Amino acid sequence: MSDDRLGSARGGSARAGSDRAGSDRAHSDRAADSAPSGNARFRPVPADFVQPARRIAYEVIAAVRESDAYANLLLPTRIQRAALNTADAALATELTYGTLRMQGFYDRVIALAANRPVSAIDPAILDVLRLGAHQLLATRIATHAAVNESVSLAKQVGSRSATGFTNGVLRTISRSSAEEWRDRVLEGAVNVDDRLAAEYSHPAWIVRAFRQALRAEGHEDELADLLAADNMAAKVNMVALPGLATDEDRERLGLADEFSPVGFVLDSGDPYHLVTATAGRIRVQDEGSQIAALALSRARPIVAGERWLDLCAGPGGKAALLASEARAGGAELVANELVPARATLVRTALEALPEPVPVWEIDGTTIGRTHPETFDRILLDAPCTGLGALRRRPEARWRKQPKDVADLAGLQSGLIEAALLALKPGGILAYVTCSPHTAETRAIVALAVRDAGGTVTALDTAAVVQSFSAANLDLPADTGSVQLWPHRHGTDAMFITLLQRSNE
Repeated sequence: MSDDRLGSARGGSARAGSDRAGSDRAHSDRAADSAPSGNARFRPVPADFVQPARRIAYEVIAAVRESDAYANLLLPTRIQRAALNTADAALATELTYGTLRMQGFYDRVIALAANRPVSAIDPAILDVLRLGAHQLLATRIATHAAVNESVSLAKQVGSRSATGFTNGVLRTISRSSAEEWRDRVLEGAVNVDDRLAAEYSHPAWIVRAFRQALRAEGHEDELADLLAADNMAAKVNMVALPGLATDEDRERLGLADEFSPVGFVLDSGDPYHLVTATAGRIRVQDEGSQIAALALSRARPIVAGERWLDLCAGPGGKAALLASEARAGGAELVANELVPARATLVRTALEALPEPVPVWEIDGTTIGRTHPETFDRILLDAPCTGLGALRRRPEARWRKQPKDVADLAGLQSGLIEAALLALKPGGILAYVTCSPHTAETRAIVALAVRDAGGTVTALDTAAVVQSFSAANLDLPADTGSVQLWPHRHGTDAMFITLLQRSNE
């Protein structure tokens, strides 16, 4: 594999960062005695010390580590605040996401180059080294620019001795190609899963979970393709809300989605400008999320007067699509979100609708008692580990632990049980997760069906999804559920199962 392919397969849109040496700022020799240490609370690096794109990338990476910030929420804010031009914004985005995606791989490279475990390196300096390693191994940024700017960062966040250490480690990394470092890293792998974890920069437990999920469909041989897809930058996908988006709105978009009948891929421009310009009639939404919502709304013809519920609606994207579908068919949607801040996001998302949509803030696990046999259709987009969206939230792979799966299982089971009780006889529930982990998907559904004692049956979810899909999804023979995949469908790894309550 060439260096270019190594960058694109495992570092996102790595080669998008062209040689920035000409625009790199001169480095200051200012003393760093007053700079915060790696153990101190993070403070932004002064703008006159480091080229803006690198400075912002470092700030976001450090905030992810120190305060569990979400890069996809923080980065756009920092870019806007700094008023970066298009090229610098693209570079900051590549450096941030590329470094976070490949953190596991870069840590192994750094440990070899530094001849010490990364746990022995000051955390702030380790962030600098990760950012520098990404520039050296996965972009066309000139070596001197990557190293010198990293040393400048080290001056701001570490001690005087840390600058020499940073310079030495990055100089060592720069003397070998990305392919050579790959070979050295893989030599230390202890088994197949550890090798895949090292090469594709995923924790080994996630590699094993993905293997099991693919094995359930008979596609275990696609594991490397899935891991590689997780390291590619996701397309900017938009939804045109049915019955609300105009022809003029749609003309602002690029190509239609391959599968979703209401989705588009944005080919250029600022997506959030489009959201504002169209008053939310067009909005950012992954194609997989669109399919999940449409599986419920198009499971059967809508009957006027139906009542629908989005049980865990935050942040509101699926609720907006469901509300527009319900409105077109004469049904009514209620959205529910327990967390007040997320409920506010739901209300904002629903502002595109001409009529107000009620937003409740109640515990979803109580819905079966408080509103028994009330709703004709319920979407349960259950809280989950989010392992299906690692392209968009790369830091999640390092933040989640196997324990999180077990901790969520009780909540997922409680929610699905409550949702089934809140269905009218004959009503349909869509159980959805943005995770392919079988303990969050098939296991939860199987337990719910068993506990329902014959009053709940699984619908042919694959047939429903295929009925409105614009192209063949090539789904496996197991039609009780649908598992979408980044490497196969270009979507987040959404899991969808349709369950129907009996009429008795």
